Amino acid sequence: MVEQGHYPEYWEADVVLRDGGTGHLRPVSPSDADALQAFHMRQSQSSIYLRFFTYKAKLSNKELERFTNVDYRDRVAFVITIGDEIIGIGRYDRLDDPTEAEVAFNISDGHQGRGLGSILLEHLAAAARENGIRRFSAEVLPENRKMIGVFADAGYEVRRHFDDGVIALDFNIDPTEKSLAVMEAREHRAEARSVADLLAPSSIAVIGASREWGSVGYQLLEHIIEGGFKGSVYAVNPEAFELAGMICYSRIADVPEPVQLAVIAVPYDQVLPVADECAAAGVKALLVVTAGFGPKGPEGLAQQRALVRRARAHGMRVVGPASLGLINTRPEVSLNASMAPALPRRGGLGLFSQSAAIGVLLYATAQRRALGLSSTISAGNRADVSGNDAMQYWEDDADTRVVAMYLESVGNPRKFSRLARRLARTKPVIVAKSDVTGLQLPPGHAVRTTQAPPGALDAMLRQSGVIRVNTNEQLIDVAQIAVSQPLPRGRRVAVFSNSAALGRVLADACTGLDLEITRLETELALDTGMSVALPQLRRTVTEVLCDDAVDAGVVAILPAPGLKTEAIAAVLAECVQATGKPLVAAFTGILDPRAHVEGLLAADPGVPGEGLPCFSSPGAAVTALASVVRYTEWASRDHGSFVEPAGMDTEGAAAYLGTLMDRVEGDALTRLDHAQTAALLEFYGISVLPAVGFSTADEAVAAAEELGWPVAVKTREGHLRHRLDLGGVRLNISTPEALRTTVEQMRQALRRYGEFDMEVQSMAASGQGCRIRAIEDPLLGPVISFGLAGDATSLLDDWAHGVPPLTDRDIADLVRAPRAAAKLFGYQGLPEADIDALEDLMARLAVLKDEHPQIALIEINPVLVSADGVTVLSADVRLGNPQRRTDSARRAMRD
Repeated sequence: MVEQGHYPEYWEADVVLRDGGTGHLRPVSPSDADALQAFHMRQSQSSIYLRFFTYKAKLSNKELERFTNVDYRDRVAFVITIGDEIIGIGRYDRLDDPTEAEVAFNISDGHQGRGLGSILLEHLAAAARENGIRRFSAEVLPENRKMIGVFADAGYEVRRHFDDGVIALDFNIDPTEKSLAVMEAREHRAEARSVADLLAPSSIAVIGASREWGSVGYQLLEHIIEGGFKGSVYAVNPEAFELAGMICYSRIADVPEPVQLAVIAVPYDQVLPVADECAAAGVKALLVVTAGFGPKGPEGLAQQRALVRRARAHGMRVVGPASLGLINTRPEVSLNASMAPALPRRGGLGLFSQSAAIGVLLYATAQRRALGLSSTISAGNRADVSGNDAMQYWEDDADTRVVAMYLESVGNPRKFSRLARRLARTKPVIVAKSDVTGLQLPPGHAVRTTQAPPGALDAMLRQSGVIRVNTNEQLIDVAQIAVSQPLPRGRRVAVFSNSAALGRVLADACTGLDLEITRLETELALDTGMSVALPQLRRTVTEVLCDDAVDAGVVAILPAPGLKTEAIAAVLAECVQATGKPLVAAFTGILDPRAHVEGLLAADPGVPGEGLPCFSSPGAAVTALASVVRYTEWASRDHGSFVEPAGMDTEGAAAYLGTLMDRVEGDALTRLDHAQTAALLEFYGISVLPAVGFSTADEAVAAAEELGWPVAVKTREGHLRHRLDLGGVRLNISTPEALRTTVEQMRQALRRYGEFDMEVQSMAASGQGCRIRAIEDPLLGPVISFGLAGDATSLLDDWAHGVPPLTDRDIADLVRAPRAAAKLFGYQGLPEADIDALEDLMARLAVLKDEHPQIALIEINPVLVSADGVTVLSADVRLGNPQRRTDSARRAMRD
């Protein structure tokens, strides 16, 4: 519960509004009295009447004091501001029933229809839940249809009744599947609109435009004009009167029409003042190409944050700093606000790059391979607009068929996972992620008390359907197949070649990538002259691809007299069109440097997406094709449904955890004892086999009598309690005499390691020992890991990872992913384990960890899985100060 008189820092947030603009949401404070009075006096009589059921020309001092002084627990109010102006306010007041609060809103007349009410409701509901409130109620006049709509459209089950001329509403504010879906849909529309406005602005001003040839400002202005941009273009430079044949304005405020996108190319120390001028002029977005923020260390980071904070507070999005620009090849836009020398060929690839240098490389490679682009976003330092924003836009963009992204860090992986999973169901998403940078915690975030294992990020990408590649070349390799070819229906491949040896090598490469070779045609005769060879090639390839047992084809060609790569590529492209099946070609050993052997050959520049993907390396061709095959298998499979096992008491667990959190101090982790751990897990239907600690042999015997013979004796020291070889555990002790002897022997054997507490536990049915870990990572949020106990995980690191929420299919994959998991499925004639019971346990742990971020760690080691069920022998739970997750039940922009 929030401490009275104080509120968590994360209650303050920048938000994207319905029309793509931004605002700043924060709790109200006493210093807002004058701004609130000004807000009230700007409202129409109708709006005042709908809020207060009467007309008030001004708020009284008593009302102002009440409305701006809240305790952040029983009374909470949020305001949304643009600049210093309040444009909306929402509040709740706890009622006599401590689990219910009355809620009310007031939205500025000038900002109606921008989604302020729904954003305020989300944040109020989240704050109320933190303070133990479960229901909201409101009284609304029947004619206040907009406010009634805010409640009705939020996805809650709203009850209403008419009482004395007023509609009384009440509803439970716990998140539901429907309310979360509504929030995500609103978030999607707002963020997609925000990026759409960036990529299709009605007007652009280049601030820092220069007449000095070769300067950044000169090139940006030239590229926008020569690219044929369809909107208005203005040059801003206080030292020039005319640039590029147009009048140059000294300040952004002098431009005669509203500017939607300002391109900032001024020196580092002028960026913030220019951003302030843009805010005052009503600019909607900033594209900052100026670099230098990163190299200046903490000072540069502070300046960058100040830039974003000021921009968002005045309704502006920011691309950059250190951005190479924006490109949109749609003919009605024709935007080249970038350092690219010309507007690229139009196509179906959306390209996002976080690095300026890598962005140049990707752009150049795409151009060299005749790979058309729909739009590109160079995020530079990714201070504001991110890959998540780009995915929101590309999901709806009909011009984009494939999304390719280079990421140096993932600022909000939890949201990335959610968006990528949704986008990848309809469009391939290819990600090149630097292994060097890893999963970075952005500067200024809390220190990690627990940290996701190295494989968790890749597991999240696989779970989301993302095509993960290691290099930028591989990214373009995969993109040129995905953007130009029909997606394969399966992994059955036909191999064609004019060399038997090359064909066999290629077939082996396919097999090594889990592709199934169903046809091997290595007698292509291409040295008989093109007039004879090409028709024969067309007949052979078409006939094989028409075979129902073939899903895709790979053609590998060695040099031959008279061979012309473009002519062969044209024939193979015709085969693709005729059969509707994908085909890739590798022209190996072509010595003529003028011959085009990589890219989309035989492409019609007027038809986006046509062409044959050609490679100089057969290995690269097959590797890229295998990546596309894995993606199509993921996209076509049943992804299951999010699990919600029966018999879980979420509210009871939350209340119990609340009583335990008082023991947590700072960033330290607090370990629960055996009884507390068992009680917590029981709320989720997970039983831990009882264990009793003892100090003397007599206490051990008494405990064994209570639990029932036979028993096991274990040390409670974490590194030894599972080690039979080191004497940390003894099993199948069936008599008091044997137990006394065992206790003494164990104490003697363990003495070299120190003095440890010990416990007695009932013997469980034999089974395969497994190990489950769930941790809270500040970025990924909950991560659940599964492996087989013992050397498989401790020595060989044979883990599988997943990021909740998990579907039943995710859990099934997780259980089967470790290499040692074969031991659970009838290995060497042993009975198959009860996989259903194991998956049920995994599902319960995933939900438990997903719902309670204050649980920093849960480790179950071991859980015995037999043919008759599962038995949890030991569990370790540690609590930590819950940092706000990067994806929560309230919309907010992140750094």
